[in-house]
Amino acid sequence: MKKHFKLAAISLAVLSTTAFAQDSSEPEYKQWFGLSGMFYNTDPGRPLTEGVYDDGQGISFEYGFRFTQSWAARIEYTDLELDYTSAISTGSTSEDGEMVGIDALYFMPDDMYYLFGGIKRQSVGESTTLANVGIGKHWDLSDTVKVITEIATYHDFGEDYNDYSVKVGVSIPFGKSTPAAPQDSDNDGVVDSRDQCPMTPAGVRVDATGCSVDNDNDGVLNSVDQCPNTPAGTKVDAKGCAIKDADNDGVVDAMDECPDTAAGVKVDAKGCTVFDEETVEITLRVLFDNESAVVKMPKDPEISEFAEFMKQYPSTTAVIEGHTSAPGSEAYNMDLSERRAANFKDVMVDMYGIDSDRLETIGYGESRLLDTASNAEAHRVNRRISVTVKDTVKVPEEK
Repeated sequence: MKKHFKLAAISLAVLSTTAFAQDSSEPEYKQWFGLSGMFYNTDPGRPLTEGVYDDGQGISFEYGFRFTQSWAARIEYTDLELDYTSAISTGSTSEDGEMVGIDALYFMPDDMYYLFGGIKRQSVGESTTLANVGIGKHWDLSDTVKVITEIATYHDFGEDYNDYSVKVGVSIPFGKSTPAAPQDSDNDGVVDSRDQCPMTPAGVRVDATGCSVDNDNDGVLNSVDQCPNTPAGTKVDAKGCAIKDADNDGVVDAMDECPDTAAGVKVDAKGCTVFDEETVEITLRVLFDNESAVVKMPKDPEISEFAEFMKQYPSTTAVIEGHTSAPGSEAYNMDLSERRAANFKDVMVDMYGIDSDRLETIGYGESRLLDTASNAEAHRVNRRISVTVKDTVKVPEEK
């Protein structure tokens, strides 16, 4: 029993120290008077000179004061009567006395219950000083009346015994706190606790957060918006008026020196396309039959791709080189290579519409063999024309 009492006292002290540092809110009510009936049970081992005490009862009066919503103190007086059995005479009698003391109370959130602890001076027959801890609750009966319920245990450190009590009664709270009027520092009609713009100039219309209204949601407040009905999504200037940008390149028309910029390309501060230099190149090789200068498949995909490249980069030119295999005379092979180059040029001009001035032909005969072996495969790859187009061009830089 002694261990339980000491543990409860230590727990209450720790809880009190922590909670007192955290709570400073205004209480619901500041004071109360209470009147209660008490059942008091004495420790069977409580020593007396000539007998023992048994259970008893009393009437308790208390006055309490709440410092914060969580913390309070009270003074309590109890008119106490304990049953007494004498060791000398037979039968039992009762002895009247009193118990006076003070308590510190800690109310849990929403007044769910409270813990208390304090010191009592009990004078019934013999006087003794008791420490007490307990738990209680003020039950709401009405706005002006609460029901008191408490359980407490008492410890006499001098004689080393423990009593306990149960108390039921009523309390009358008074002195309710009056909440302070909410402040509105900038006088805009929105209290400071909800005002996200606490320095709004006088006369400016604000929304529920206390900030100046922007009806067209263009990012320019109504107080300075000279075009307050701008359609949603329109880019506006500092005055809230639409910025015209016909090619949507990010440069307003008034400053755009290139108003028809293609979509998706980077532009400079004047609205003109930013170009990068890029090297472009394509190489084509076409094979011929033995002793033939005829282009067998003029619509071959590789030939078509070469022609499209020439059209895409109209500033380029090309040199068509004719070649032959080793067999045959040097003069014959030179003539054959020149005819092969010329015939391929005709295909480019007549079939694909490439300007003839962009194409030059030259024959090398057997002087530039790809494969110097003397076999059918080497002869096959050497019977050819080859052409390479390479140029440095400017291309728009993409965003």
